[in-house]
Amino acid sequence: MSYADKVFVQNINDILEHGVSDRDLDVRPHWADGTPAHTIALFGLVNRYDLSREFPIITLRRTYWKSAWDEISWIWQKKSSNIRDLSGHVWDEWADENGSIGKAYGYQMGVKHHYPEGDMDQVDRVIWSLKNDPGSRRILTNMYNHHDLSEMALYPCAYSMTFTVIGNRLNAVLNQRSQDMLTANNWNVVQYALIVYAMASAYGFRPGELVHVIANAHIYDRHVEIVREMTAGRQHEAPKLWIDPEVKDFYEFSRDSFRLDGYEYEDFRHEIEVAI
Repeated sequence: MSYADKVFVQNINDILEHGVSDRDLDVRPHWADGTPAHTIALFGLVNRYDLSREFPIITLRRTYWKSAWDEISWIWQKKSSNIRDLSGHVWDEWADENGSIGKAYGYQMGVKHHYPEGDMDQVDRVIWSLKNDPGSRRILTNMYNHHDLSEMALYPCAYSMTFTVIGNRLNAVLNQRSQDMLTANNWNVVQYALIVYAMASAYGFRPGELVHVIANAHIYDRHVEIVREMTAGRQHEAPKLWIDPEVKDFYEFSRDSFRLDGYEYEDFRHEIEVAI
């Protein structure tokens, strides 16, 4: 069975069994009808995925992995914070009348910084380091810029990625301050796994581990029965990832540079309400 399924089920069970409700607190998130969106939350989940063994996608329901790549491309390749540059509608609730989500996500990735080797943004610096200084312990990105928080429509959730090369394996740690487990958990895992696979393939490394650290892992009140049903479903084998070996530049990867062979998943009939 898919390892990602096993991790997801364990996380959900741990939250439901040991998590704490915030019903006694005033909370920022709310449902579309104005009702406060309360959660059951657990602190400090840490999940490890060995990307050399299998692609970490769940089969308990379908993860739209090509759309997940489109969003990560919007942030890491286009470095945009305008939803008009994004094919999906995940960010519509947070955009202003011009389509901007402010100085968040892609904006932060595109800001140039001065180095002895020249001016680079965060993605450029990761690529330069992997090509020129792979032994560095300083290969990381960080979108949680306190100076610009007041100009962000939403503070970054998955905010930091730290890369480290050990034994020619490219590993990474994804730090996330907050995680809506039903809506976004596997979506984020798939996104950042694809980044590791792409960087490894382009710059001559083997894929290693992705470690996902979640400070506040939560299930929203209107999602509880859905996740109970979902985690009781059938699990399938993990699919096989193919990545175009001809692509040798991270910026040249597209959704068509990847293929999942044998992706089977359970039917999922629920419409997932998203807290805003």
